[in-house]
Amino acid sequence: MNIRYLGHSCFLVRHGEHTVVIDPFLTGNPLAAARPEDIQASAVLVTHGHGDHVGDAAAIAARCGCPVIANYEVSLHLSQQGAQVEPMHIGGARTFPWGTVKLTQAFHGSGIELEGGGFKEGGMPAGILLTMGPYTFYHAGDTALFGDMKMLGELNRIDAAALPIGDVFTMGPDDSLIAASWLKAGLYIPMHYNTFPPIRQDADAWLERLRSQGQSGTVLKPGESCDIKRTDAAVISGRSSVE
Repeated sequence: MNIRYLGHSCFLVRHGEHTVVIDPFLTGNPLAAARPEDIQASAVLVTHGHGDHVGDAAAIAARCGCPVIANYEVSLHLSQQGAQVEPMHIGGARTFPWGTVKLTQAFHGSGIELEGGGFKEGGMPAGILLTMGPYTFYHAGDTALFGDMKMLGELNRIDAAALPIGDVFTMGPDDSLIAASWLKAGLYIPMHYNTFPPIRQDADAWLERLRSQGQSGTVLKPGESCDIKRTDAAVISGRSSVE
């Protein structure tokens, strides 16, 4: 499995011939490492309805001829914009030709911001357990720390996990390190930080603290990727910048 970070909470995850994109906030993202028209995907996954996560989902799905997978309310909103959707909800799993998606709970909001002001019901926010081939990537979405992360670690063999560290709107560094100790993933990647001034964090300091508690991680700059290979646990086998 190859995981490429595009900035904020956006990742391209590839296994074999298939690639999926998660939370494609590219237009308007000052740190985005790609443009929407650069993305080729078999599916678009969206964790919740906020604009910095829905982002360019509908446009990418339309150009690629692929579905958007999100909770029912976000799916309904995007379908009204002409997107092909595959609605799901918390606790549900679904298998596609390229892999399996299971939505987990997350503690956050999901209101969909409308043009001209106002909000539309966005359902419950989610995290994503994405399995492609033998590998599972956990994208926590925007969330606070919650106790059932222990259960996620007990019930799933997670090869890599992306955790928000920005604080203010999500977990900060301290709580994300607790989450890491519960999830028991092979590799941790920080996300949802430094995009805007309120969520500025020192990811290298976070990584040092993570390693001091005996866990593996990597800080990916926007555009960088890592390869996940399984031994006794997930390990990073390489990191590279991708144009």
